[in-house]
Amino acid sequence: MRISFRSSLAIASFALLGACASHGVSNRDRPDEFAVQREAPLVVPPDFALVPPQPGAPRPAEGTAAQQALQALFGGPAPRSAVETSALDHAGSADPGIRSGVGSPTTYTVDKGTTTQAILAAPQGDGQAASAVIPG
Repeated sequence: MRISFRSSLAIASFALLGACASHGVSNRDRPDEFAVQREAPLVVPPDFALVPPQPGAPRPAEGTAAQQALQALFGGPAPRSAVETSALDHAGSADPGIRSGVGSPTTYTVDKGTTTQAILAAPQGDGQAASAVIPG
């Protein structure tokens, strides 16, 4: 009984696996996943007077990391979409003394816990003497 069950199970599994093959009993046309788009031929650029970049120099199109950070934080000359412009117009301008008001005791804030307070109270440094303690 066990041998016939095992052999019938093996035959059924081989038949199911055979249906997955690209040839044989279930030979059918399938789409070629690599034929979705033509690949453009490689072209040598016409300007051969390009100067190789200097080691350590910032990329000319990107700017320095400080410039990228300032642009990410405060915006820049990058064009904004209609949705982003509408959201900024709807939000209005911030009160110049907003940072003073956020720290006042009458302002409702969410308690972030001691971990966030410890991070905010940490002294400024280059991180060379930093250490981490994993509570356990």
